[in-house]
Amino acid sequence: MWVTIVLVSILLVLFGILIMIARQRMKSLKDVKESEKIKILTDLNFQNKIKTGTVLVDFWAAWCMPCKMMVPVLNDLADETNGKVTIAKVNVDEQKATAAKFGIRSIPTMILFQNGREAKRIVGVKTKDYLLKELDRRINL
Repeated sequence: MWVTIVLVSILLVLFGILIMIARQRMKSLKDVKESEKIKILTDLNFQNKIKTGTVLVDFWAAWCMPCKMMVPVLNDLADETNGKVTIAKVNVDEQKATAAKFGIRSIPTMILFQNGREAKRIVGVKTKDYLLKELDRRINL
């Protein structure tokens, strides 16, 4: 019995160390500059910007490490879609009405709008390839 308690204690300590290392690595992530091709949406301009065409909106926050991980992915996506899809961002801390309207509960959440209607909701960190496949299912890239 004591052996089991000692082993579980050791595993808990190791797990705690791994969590501390992961937090340190996430804190050391450098901020990546957003592409100029990515549109910034506000509570005021949101409806107007999504009403026509295909728009992928990233709901994010500055303090969110997974959101920071998505910046280079969205930059690449904006470059690769060549304007066929508008890539946009909504800061949930600054644009609370829009985030509430769409029931954003966890971030990053990306919503694909087609002519103003929600076509797909994607939650969590995703790869560029995953996002391209999702876009390709709805439009021909």
